[in-house]
Amino acid sequence: MIKLLSTPFFVIALALPCMAQNQPFFAEGQDPKPTDRVWQKIDDLSDEFEGSTLDTNKWSADPGAKGWGWIGRPPGLFQPENVRLQDGKMQVTVRKLDAPKVINGHEFLYGGAIVRSIHPGQVGWYYECRMKANQTEMSSTFWLMTDDTVKERQELDIQECVGRLSKEAASWARGWDQVFHSNLIKTTKGQPGKVQVQGSIETETKNWERYYVYGAWWKSPHEIRYYLDGQYAYSLKPPAPWDQPKYYQMAIETYDWNPVPEDGGLVASGTREERTTQYDWVRTWKLR
Repeated sequence: MIKLLSTPFFVIALALPCMAQNQPFFAEGQDPKPTDRVWQKIDDLSDEFEGSTLDTNKWSADPGAKGWGWIGRPPGLFQPENVRLQDGKMQVTVRKLDAPKVINGHEFLYGGAIVRSIHPGQVGWYYECRMKANQTEMSSTFWLMTDDTVKERQELDIQECVGRLSKEAASWARGWDQVFHSNLIKTTKGQPGKVQVQGSIETETKNWERYYVYGAWWKSPHEIRYYLDGQYAYSLKPPAPWDQPKYYQMAIETYDWNPVPEDGGLVASGTREERTTQYDWVRTWKLR
């Protein structure tokens, strides 16, 4: 894992939390667009999360909508009621369920949520969000994925982390509460296993200590470039042409490699703030 060193830019990013909405968030000299092109915002895939309710023309918090069917990884259940808009943020608050729920033979003990875009993203676009992770053993994520109608499913993970490491966390996951971590994952219906390409760097602080801007330029079917707080971090080469439309997924879930303790950990005992992942904004851009 490579440590991303502090620079004067990080100070500027903290001092200027209200970032321009008319262009992607890049540090000086980091914008990868050609000199003869400009970025154009895609409104259907961008949101400042003002107001009091989720814009259902852009997003769905129903885990079963559009045939997705994934209700969460046991023991974490996706629940729409755990999503709200407040103070100009989309907030997803995890919790311990009042009583266990058994669904399709699986027991669920904790509530999380997933928010998906109604519209898909395409090759060539730039994807970014400003997010502050929750502090619990559950995740905070920002990614894209093909829908369930395709045989070859492609996942483009921009950011995936946890807020707190369990005592039973896998040894390889020891830095996952202070990380910018991305995946490209290919699975094929009817075939076992997956093909995965990963990249990561260490963040300046724990992911829950402050907001970070996580971004990815899906430059071509053969390259995705990742940015942290507007600075280029690394590139990943897909294991196959990454050319299928993909939908935003913002999932707050449980992992078997970072299990919630039997007493519920911070999912059960934390304050609302500690248990909440906050998305300040999501913005999507294309070149013209």
